Amino acid sequence: MVRRAVTGQPSNAFMLVVLFSLLLFDGQAQVLLQQRQPSLTKRTSTTAVIDCKVEAIGNFQAAYIHWYRHIPTRAPERLLYVTSTAQINYDKDSYKDKYHSSKRGKNTCTLSVKDIREDDEGTYYCAYWKYSSVGNLVFGTGTKLIVSNKGNSKPENSEILQTKHKDQLLYVCLIENFYPEVIRVQWVDGADKEVTKNVVKGDVWKSTNDKYSVSTWLTLPVNMTNKNYFCKYDHEKITMYVTIAEIFCVPRHNT
Repeated sequence: MVRRAVTGQPSNAFMLVVLFSLLLFDGQAQVLLQQRQPSLTKRTSTTAVIDCKVEAIGNFQAAYIHWYRHIPTRAPERLLYVTSTAQINYDKDSYKDKYHSSKRGKNTCTLSVKDIREDDEGTYYCAYWKYSSVGNLVFGTGTKLIVSNKGNSKPENSEILQTKHKDQLLYVCLIENFYPEVIRVQWVDGADKEVTKNVVKGDVWKSTNDKYSVSTWLTLPVNMTNKNYFCKYDHEKITMYVTIAEIFCVPRHNT
């Protein structure tokens, strides 16, 4: 039996980012800010380190990288920005003891949230601003900081189910029993490019023992099933690719 999937609605945080973000081009390449971890679960009194990988900025060390925090029902609030000389400018003096940011390597900027308390929960976004006749601001994909003593649990089961109807095949990617509930799921092709046509993304539901599950569907004509398609998901510190026959993991070495 295939579980029913319902088309998910975008979160308020995502909608705000879309509203405040514009497409930005540096030369011919589109600037991308990727935050691989959709969430980060930490205990109180510890430190969280959130990474932001920047692509298509010619001189990364000279770029100004900003960090924002978003809490539901509020507009995103800027915390600080890092200048071309690695100087940190804080929007409030009180943030100096709470946050720190630095550039690492050729394209990574990190934000540290120190001495975590429950009210530090929220979604943290990196951003890049390019000055021109009109300002262009591009946000990263966001990392939700969750303050909990439960830790995190990677999915206990990941599989692709399939069924045929006339001249089409329906693939259902089922990911079960993970915590926290924040997860990014997408269908990709053999070149790791996202597939959006004929895709239905389901809502996350609470499954068992305070854990969560999610499913997403991909419909393909039978004559296209010879191509490679994968169900890819990011959860906390792991990236997984699920195929019809197997699952393989691409580990990440986040701090």
